[in-house]
Amino acid sequence: MTLTDALIVALGAFLAGGMNAIAGGGTFFSFPAMLAAGVPPVTANASNAVALWPASLSSAWAYRQEAMRHGRWAILLVGVSLIGGLTGGLLLLATSNAAFSKLIPWLLLIATGLFAFSAQVSRLVAWSKRRFGAQTSGQPNTGLGGALFQLIVAVYGGFFGAGMGILTLAALSIQGYEDMQELNALKNLTSAVNYTIAALTFLIAGAISWPHTLVALATATLGGVVGAAVAKRMPAVWLRRFVIAVGTVLTVIYFIKTY
Repeated sequence: MTLTDALIVALGAFLAGGMNAIAGGGTFFSFPAMLAAGVPPVTANASNAVALWPASLSSAWAYRQEAMRHGRWAILLVGVSLIGGLTGGLLLLATSNAAFSKLIPWLLLIATGLFAFSAQVSRLVAWSKRRFGAQTSGQPNTGLGGALFQLIVAVYGGFFGAGMGILTLAALSIQGYEDMQELNALKNLTSAVNYTIAALTFLIAGAISWPHTLVALATATLGGVVGAAVAKRMPAVWLRRFVIAVGTVLTVIYFIKTY
């Protein structure tokens, strides 16, 4: 890894840590930075997951009490996220760099769309609950459907990860969760489990680039601290628009490069 490569990865991870602390969407910065530094696509995705792993653990720890209030449902989500994260991670390892390169533009497109239209997704979820007679007792209607939805989200998260949080919030909303503290608590819990099992899978398989990962890990953590401070002073809407703009530009660039 050259000094230029290290600076590219450091900057991308710093922005990723900051954006995740403020509005989400950090993968749009850290993953392309890995690619720009010459890391092969599969290795770049695996290294990026490991680098951002500690931040997911700290978020889950902060919401641990709220998450575990849901008892058996929280435990079920942990199990589902573990299975899905492992499955997605193994799918990534079984995918060649050439095949994954073909998928990158589509994955970026999906992630950008999820991030850009998260408000519309939330409204659609609310409409679906009314249309199909969702439970109105004020208690979440947890069940097999929600667990299966979360399994799909977890597989996607283990394979790529960008936009996983929005998908998780949608899955939980369909089950009847409306309080944002509850939603964030369970989302952070499932994301941490997903990141953990996927990261361990990549570490055991030796699928990461340690120099790039360590640089990204350090600067992403620093970016998270700075981002949390900036979040108190800057309107989140502008930051979200910035993430969407970056995601859109990167999607177009990778479609042109790939096809």
